[in-house]
Parts: sequence; structure tokens; C-alpha cells
Amino acid sequence: MAATTAGNEVVLKDGRGRFLRLSLRELLFSDRAVVIPDQPGPSADDNHDLAVVILDQLEEDERRRVRERAEHVREVLTGFRSGSPELAREGEPRPDFAPGGPVEPKYAAKARELGVHVRTVKEWVAEFRRHGEAGLAAKRKAVRGAAANGDERWVETALEVMVEHTGESKPSRRLLIERTRARVVARYGTGVVRQPSTATAYRILADLERRHPLFRLSTKRNRDIAGRPEGPYGKLRPTRPGEYVLMDTTRLDVFACDPLTLRWVQAELTVAMDWYTRCITGIRVTPVSTKAVDVSAVLFQCFRPRPAGRDWPRGAVWPEHGIPRTVLVDIKGAVGPGLASPPLVPETLVVDHGKVYVSEHLTSVCRRMGISIQPARLRTGRDKGPVERFFRTLREGLLEALPGYKGPDLHSRGECPEGDAFFFLDELEAVIREWTAVVYHCRPHAGLVDPGLPGLRMSPGAMFEHGLARAGYIEVPRDPNLAFEFLPTKWRTVQHYGVEIDRRRYCGPGLPDPGIRSSFGGPVRGAWPFQVDPDDVTRIYFRNPDTRVWHTLVWEHAPTARMPLSEDALAFARKLAAAKYRFPDDRLAIADLLERWNLGLGTTLAERRMALRMSRDQAAAIPLPLTEDPAAAERLPSVRRALGHDARGPAPEVAAAAAASGDDEPSAMTTSTPTPWTTRERPAVAGGGDVVPQGGLQGVRGRSTPASAGPAHARPAGRAQYAGTGGVRPRPARMARQSGAAPHPAADLPARGPVGHRRQQPAGRRQGQRRRGR
Repeated sequence: MAATTAGNEVVLKDGRGRFLRLSLRELLFSDRAVVIPDQPGPSADDNHDLAVVILDQLEEDERRRVRERAEHVREVLTGFRSGSPELAREGEPRPDFAPGGPVEPKYAAKARELGVHVRTVKEWVAEFRRHGEAGLAAKRKAVRGAAANGDERWVETALEVMVEHTGESKPSRRLLIERTRARVVARYGTGVVRQPSTATAYRILADLERRHPLFRLSTKRNRDIAGRPEGPYGKLRPTRPGEYVLMDTTRLDVFACDPLTLRWVQAELTVAMDWYTRCITGIRVTPVSTKAVDVSAVLFQCFRPRPAGRDWPRGAVWPEHGIPRTVLVDIKGAVGPGLASPPLVPETLVVDHGKVYVSEHLTSVCRRMGISIQPARLRTGRDKGPVERFFRTLREGLLEALPGYKGPDLHSRGECPEGDAFFFLDELEAVIREWTAVVYHCRPHAGLVDPGLPGLRMSPGAMFEHGLARAGYIEVPRDPNLAFEFLPTKWRTVQHYGVEIDRRRYCGPGLPDPGIRSSFGGPVRGAWPFQVDPDDVTRIYFRNPDTRVWHTLVWEHAPTARMPLSEDALAFARKLAAAKYRFPDDRLAIADLLERWNLGLGTTLAERRMALRMSRDQAAAIPLPLTEDPAAAERLPSVRRALGHDARGPAPEVAAAAAASGDDEPSAMTTSTPTPWTTRERPAVAGGGDVVPQGGLQGVRGRSTPASAGPAHARPAGRAQYAGTGGVRPRPARMARQSGAAPHPAADLPARGPVGHRRQQPAGRRQGQRRRGR
């Protein structure tokens, strides 16, 4: 070895007598030279385990004996128990173990001292030299269970029978042993396989329980374990916001209140979560069940988040799209309520195999928006683990503190949680949305970690800002008519009277002439695409392919409904009218349905579900923008007064619809039946009757009877006793959704308080339910 300017170098000579000059670094780490050891060292194929593995299996007393035995061996070899003269103890080295000299007298002296044979001391020394202190530990036999001691054929047959019972009800161990014995005899013959005793068979099943659980856990958990993949687990790893969006629906563990009958009702929650940030980008609470249009409404919230609450803290409000949160702006110049969640553009949608998630409607929406759909594995909830964990966090952090909480399962249910149902559906959704924005988005999440700062725990809001800084600005579509893309599409031809969809005729400006051939190659030849909202069939939407302008087409019987009417409600009304009238039409069907619900007779499950979907105080599932309407200015009250028309008179579109229907009796088109929900504002129509304003009902004054209804609408003679109320039985105010207005004089309930404050209800909903029961 020589020291040079380039570093330490070594001159080597190989077996052929040639000299080679290498640097010391190359000699140690290069493949050109290999160090030849004088004895074999440890290798991976040794029969011995690592020293740490052997010593960790020992108890404390066994470790103490191994350490003492190692001190005796070191004293025999070196004369010092520590093995080094620098760490010599008092009186060391002793005369019998002085360094140097023959070793046989030392073996004999140590054997006499410890009371063992000389051969034992020699074995200790040999094991110590080969394996160190680990070689002095007592040899342990391999732990073998009862399954390893039994006949392999019997054990494999028992495991086969256990696997067959995975999808069945849990059997007893005795039944499984009997079936295993019978199958072994049928397969191998009598006396070929040795049958274990009953006690041994029980121990074999206990060992096999670790490989395939069957008796210890619940059957649902056993099926989940049996469905695990055999290979290593894979995991999707999002790298930016919007790359993966998880969507799922769950039954809420709290009862909601039915505004129609003031009874409890089940509610379902559908959410959309960004996997990278854990931000909740869409929320919708639906009664009883969820439809495909509800899922598309949640997906629409990713592009167009709902406005934030007025009283939300500033840290929970997201800026409008296009305004970064970190930019410095004038506070007085910043107007608008802000957003309840961050806007996002999903790239891949991770959903399960529910009917609403594999529907044609959601698939077409995703295809139109360029979103990929990645279905999760069947009955594998961990594929959507973050959103499943959010449901648990929501239950433990919010729902269990609300009235009407029923618990996650039957064993956790209270005595009567249905009687505590307090919040209406829209109130319950508002509470969940506010808790998500104020608490969940601002609380640190254990799963949100930056690899560069593993000790930093970030909240979903902070992780969203981290994702923007990492991946860049998120460009959300700015089309004001984007909401129409999320509605179901119906293909229909244009006739001289307009468009007919499910026996409903629509007409309005913007329709192509009947003779014009459609340029679309849809499923129906010569048909045009129309967007239909299943929750409001009183109008449909059509986009002119030449001008690309959206137009609204109104149903000919829309003035009769005077409120949003769903497809299910119309179908049910037609069914009732067909059973009641000889020649029914849609006007009679709608009038009867509204009167039935107004009197509290709509108590069937189907009616309650339809009424619940229509009774929500909040906006529509997908807020639809206003389309181009040349007559919009004529309906303004100031313009109508300037033109000499009554500001409260019929609007032009209502008069046009009345003329199109061919009915010259205004009262036949009108039903002033009050409804127990807040409706969209509809213009008044000729023929009298109360108009339901947008803020809710102001009171019940009277109900006009359709003239064309005939004797079927006549009330019995007993209605004369309500002459003080115009011959109509007054409806209690508990059937109406009050919105800051004074209740009806006959009402016996207090007005609804603000959301989140519990109202006094000892004589309210409970008494109303008892009166209705009588």
C-alpha cells in the first residue's frame, strides 16, 4: 500500500505473477477484486437463526443464565470474565485460569467449580466460538400445533369443509368434525386414514381457525377475510387534487322528520371525497333511497360548490373559483358568501357496484365530462377506505349528538329513537354541510402527511393548498349552463303540438319545425335530445344545435301543479285518478294528489317518499340557470304596471299554457290547495285561489274546487259546520312549513326556530301525531 496524490493505492499480484495497481476504494467496493477469506463466514443459507432472534425468545431468567455461562467461557479462554484485561475485575486473573498454558487443566477447574462434566465445558466453548452467546442458549424445539401432528389428509379435508361453509350460516365444531370424518372415509376408504380423537379434532380445528376463520368471528367478518386477495395488497396513490374522487352512499344513523306527516323517516347520505386532500366536495341527503340524479347532483357540486353559510367562520369559507386564498385583496371589495367546499375537476371516479353508480345516466355524465370510472371490487369496502372512515367520523363527531340518533347497529339502538326525530331533511343536510366545513376540513388528519415532513399533520384544507402548490392551478369549466349536462337525456321527435315525453306534452320557443330533420344520430331516428329533471317534470330543456342556446319548454299542465312535480308523483297521481275517474286526465290527477297530501292522507310509503323529495326547503338538486326568454321583462311587476296590467295578474306564459290546453274555464285549471312544503314561486292564475309564495305558506284561507271535477270533488254535507272558514275544514299549521310568518289562528304549534336550535315541542309534533292517530 502506498499513499499517492490520488489517495491510497495498493499493488496486487495475481496467481499468474502479474501486478495490478488499484486504489484502496476500488479494491474494497469494485467487482474487479474479491477478498478471499481464510474461513467461511455467515451466509443466508445457514441452518442457524440470527443471534437477536434466538436471544429474544428467551425469558429473563434464561438470559441471565446465558450471560453467566458466557462469562465462565470467557474466563476459560482469556482468564478474564469480561474477556479483556482492561476490564479486569478484582482478583482476576485467578491462578487456575491464568492466560497462557494448557487448556485442559482450565476445563477441569471450571467443571469442578460449576459441578458439570468436562465435556459440557468443552461443548460450551465450542458453541461460543462458533455462534457467540447465542450458541450457549438452550436448544428449543420447533413449536408444532395439533394440525402438524395429525394426519395430513385428515387436516386438508377438514380445511376443505371449513372453506365450503364460508357463505353459509355458522356450524358447530361437532358437525364439522362429523362431516370431515364421513368425507375422509368416502374419499380414502375405511381404516386408511387414522381418525383423530374428539379432543385432538377440536385442537386441529383451533389451529385451522387461524388459517380460515369460521367459529370465532361473525359470519360477515369471516366472508370478508375469505375474500382477501392471495397476493400482496396494491394501493392507489393519488399525487394531486382531483386525480381520484371517491363516491359512496350510506344510511344515516339518525332519523329525520317527515314534513308531510311529522313522523320519522330514514335518510341516506351521498358524498364525494377527493382522495388526495380528503376534502368533501359534494353532499346530499335524500329520503329513504338515493337515485341516479342525486349522485349526479353530488358530482355537479364538485364543479359548482354550494354557497357557504352566512354565519360560518371565515376559515371555513372557500374563495370563489379563480380567486386564490393567499392573494392580498381589499376586504371591502370582496363580495359574495364564498363556497362551502373547494371546486374540483375529477379525473377518475371510484365507486362501488350500486345500481345508481353503474346507471346509464351517471356513465353518460362522466363520458361527457371526460371522467373515468373505476369500480371497486365486489364487497370490498377497503377500496374506498377514506370515505368509509369519513362516515364513521361523521357519526362519532356529529350524528351521535343529534336528536333521533339510533346507533350504528341494532345492539346500540335506544328505546325509542324514532320519537326524537327533530330535523327535517334540508336542516339535517345543512348541519352536516356546516360541520364538514367548520370542523372536518379544519382538523388535522392522521393520513395527510407530506413525505418530506413526516411529522407534520395537515388538515384537508391545508392539504388542498399543498396540492395546488404542487400540481398547479385547477381549471374548472366556467360554462354557466353546465348544470344541464348533468340531467338525464330523452330522445323525442318534434310534432306539430310540441314534444311528448311519457304522455306529457311540452311546448315553447326554440323548438325546431316539425319538418326539419334531426342532425343527431341518437337511438331514435329523427329524434332530438331533451334534458329532463326527474324531480321537476313541469319543464324540460332543449339546446338549439345552431345557436347553442338553451330553451325552456313548459308542460301544458304546469299551471295546475304550481310547484315542482316529480316523475314518481305524477305516475302515482295518474294511478289514483285511473281508479277514481272513468275518464281521468293529468289535471284531475294532480288536483287529487295535492288535496290528498294536504289533508294528511298520503301515508303510504310511496307517497311519503315522493312528498319528501318535493318538500325540501333548499334549492333543487342541480341548480339550473335561467335560459333565454324574450318575455322575461314583461313579467316584471314594474313593467306590468307601466303597461297597465295588474301586477298580480296572470303571467303571459300561464295564459299561453291555458290557451294551449284548450280549456276556457280558468277555475278548472286552478287548485289552490296549500302544500306542506316550500315551493318554487309560481305566478297566480285566473280563477282565484291562494298563491303559495316562495317563503312558505302564510296561512290557509280556502280551497277552490275544480269545475270540471264534477260530483266526485264534492264534500259531504258535514262540511257546512266549517262555514266560518269558508266551508273548508281548516288545516292545522303543523302541516305547513312556516318560514317566519304568523301561523294560522287554528294552529297549536310554535313556529319553527332557526336551524341547529332545538324547539319546544311538548305540545307540538307529539300531540299532532296523537290527533292524527285518532
